[in-house]
Amino acid sequence: MQSSRLPIVLVVDDEPMSLQAMRRILEEDFTVLTADNVTDAEKVLSEIPVQVVVSDQRMPDITGTEFLTKVRQQWPDVIRIIISAYTDPQDLIKGINEAGIYNFIPKPWQPEHLILTLQNAVRLHALQRENELLNVELKVTAPQVDDQLKRKRAELKSRHHFDNIVCAAKSPMKGICEHVARIAPFDIPVLVTGESGTGKELITRAIHYSSHRSDKPFVTENCGAMPVQLLESELFGHTRGAFTGATSERIGLLEQADGGTVFLDEIGDTSLEFQVKLLRFLQEGEMRPLGSNRSRKVNVRIISATNRNLEEEVRAGRFREDLFYRLAAVPLHIPPLRDRSMDIAVIAESILQKHMVAYDKTVEGFTQEALNCMSAYHWPGNVRELENEVRRMLVMTDSSQLGADLLSPKVLKGACSETRDEALPDTFFELDDGSLKERVEILEARILKETLIRHRWNKSKAALELGLSRVGLRAKLERYGLDQDKLSHS
Repeated sequence: MQSSRLPIVLVVDDEPMSLQAMRRILEEDFTVLTADNVTDAEKVLSEIPVQVVVSDQRMPDITGTEFLTKVRQQWPDVIRIIISAYTDPQDLIKGINEAGIYNFIPKPWQPEHLILTLQNAVRLHALQRENELLNVELKVTAPQVDDQLKRKRAELKSRHHFDNIVCAAKSPMKGICEHVARIAPFDIPVLVTGESGTGKELITRAIHYSSHRSDKPFVTENCGAMPVQLLESELFGHTRGAFTGATSERIGLLEQADGGTVFLDEIGDTSLEFQVKLLRFLQEGEMRPLGSNRSRKVNVRIISATNRNLEEEVRAGRFREDLFYRLAAVPLHIPPLRDRSMDIAVIAESILQKHMVAYDKTVEGFTQEALNCMSAYHWPGNVRELENEVRRMLVMTDSSQLGADLLSPKVLKGACSETRDEALPDTFFELDDGSLKERVEILEARILKETLIRHRWNKSKAALELGLSRVGLRAKLERYGLDQDKLSHS
């Protein structure tokens, strides 16, 4: 019953193995339909209300761009995405201009990036539909529109305020938010660094909506892995005929955001050629669209972000030093989740509240044991990985609380390896020291704890899995001080 509510995505590719792989990755979050040829794909589109089409670029008889151009003409509401191992700038530009593609996904694709892109595409489709309904159903006067805009702006300011960034009372994020709140009102460039998924865009939006530019546009551009000509066209725009495939004039994002803020994500991935053009814009405050001989004045605040160490990139000659100092007037580093473990529980609770509403499913919260395990895990994917874990626990549970047994094996094993329970001596966590017997005991204690948590401390099931008798298991638990009550509340 729940699957019928999932967004419908159509994947078009002439490679059966590719279709199977994408179906396997996406079917938990979407209703996935597949077609290995354009004829079948068009039949699906004519019969089923598809929200997003993902098409491979290289197919027999027709390219993905040509197919999506037809989709745009016949089913304009469908969000269109190209996936390809080839990054020919002309193909991409043609896809944007003629097929109106929403995004380009390079091969080999990453599952998390693919899912996130499709989730954003589905949200865009829903917003388009909502906008169409509003245009049809609402006939409002100019003052009413103005009031609505003011309410929406006030709502955005409230939603993206620094006070709404979720963190613990003693978290280092508190100091970061206080620091950034002081510089937000001033037109000074900010460079946000930190690992992927730490909340760099969240901080950036808070800066914009706390500034005098909050009533103007906030525009985001991901600069990573994008060809120079396409990135330049996206930011600066182009005239008709500026290059092959430029069939109409395009206003760049910088001009669209005039008076507001432009967030350049993954700025460390840009080429030296593009860096020269961006530096010229920052120095002169003027931009020239591709193919034009006239410059245009644009007033925007630039906030940039990267997961790279730009100072090292400068020393290596991969990033211009003069551009670095232009962007990093205020450098700001967001620590990874593993360095602020006190935030994990409060962020997990916030995520849970959000998704209980989204999934229309209510639970009381997490068990203390689950929170202990989550706080002990190192979360290489940061908040994005934590959110995926909480969503998975919520949809999998059949009880009133989310227990540690619902955690994925990777998280549970990692947490048991890192946790230093008071019941266990410190030597049980030092695998790189001690005799062979001592090191084997360390592993044995970890395996016992992970198995018991996974089986909700059912000793019979744990003993059966481990090939032990209940008496033998009990003896080992006493030996290592593994007691559910002690460990769950430690």
